[in-house]
Amino acid sequence: MTPRIKATVVGSYPVPSWLIGNTSRLVLRDAIMAVLKTQELAGMDVISDGELMRFDPSHPETNGMVDYFASQLDGIRKHFSVADYDRFRSDRASGYRLLTAGMVVGKIRDGTLNLARDYDFVRPLTKVPLKFTCTGPHMLSRVLTNCFYKDLPELAMDIAVVLRRQLELIEADIVQLDEACIAGFPQDAAWAAEAINHVLDGVANERAVHICFGNYGGQPMLKGFWRDLLPFVNSLRADHLVLEFARRGYDELAIFSDLNPKIALGVGLIDIKDNEVETPELVAARIEKAVKTLGAERLRYVHPDCGFWMLQRSVVDRKMRALVEGRDLFEGRV
Repeated sequence: MTPRIKATVVGSYPVPSWLIGNTSRLVLRDAIMAVLKTQELAGMDVISDGELMRFDPSHPETNGMVDYFASQLDGIRKHFSVADYDRFRSDRASGYRLLTAGMVVGKIRDGTLNLARDYDFVRPLTKVPLKFTCTGPHMLSRVLTNCFYKDLPELAMDIAVVLRRQLELIEADIVQLDEACIAGFPQDAAWAAEAINHVLDGVANERAVHICFGNYGGQPMLKGFWRDLLPFVNSLRADHLVLEFARRGYDELAIFSDLNPKIALGVGLIDIKDNEVETPELVAARIEKAVKTLGAERLRYVHPDCGFWMLQRSVVDRKMRALVEGRDLFEGRV
């Protein structure tokens, strides 16, 4: 029987140790196949490539969420002078990074970014429904230092134009935009939504937006409340949201009673900042709380809070199984 609530991942998976030092296309293909098969065996309904297509041994700490894009888009300089470092110290433009992902020194263009090529590499490796993830225009604009555009909204929209043009070519079952900065910058809501919606309007199939409070070194990076973001998420032309809850707790769930009824909800049930593996019983109890709070029809997906890239594979694989077993336990009860 097809489950009513689907289990999925947010995106990233720990980089297999044997991929480091040998990133040939053949080895990368084998690594992605291992990640896909691991998710299949865990019983996940929608899987991803673990974002290994973006793995760069020189920047393992961000697993390609930022540097993959900044290093390939035209208009961004990645080499920094002494004067640049002085500017970084005096102008913390990104809000939480001492150093920037890059200096925007010209109009943003595609450069060598080729997301369709990345998707085409992965699609033949599994028959399970596939999610394709992409860092969103608000986050990218917030982690870059703008030295060219009149303001961040203009920069974000040019990034959105590029992302939309590329994502229009991708026929994944779900395309998910990752926005890990907006929780700390609710004042950006109007222009962030405009840029994000521009990208979403170009997606062929199901459109998702992932929002979290950051994960760096196993720690949240941003402070904020879901209530401050509700007008923002209600303005998104997304089919469903992918939201962090396990780490923060579920006291804010009731806020989403006022979520736009056209937007389904995905709730984080697995804490990716903790090595302890949740039990299926705990997962089922968290689903039950969400359903009792919001109604059975609102909850469409369950997933971890964020990407898995900072955990060990042995921990991640058990957490995925617990997620699926907990979902099955809940649905078997009802």
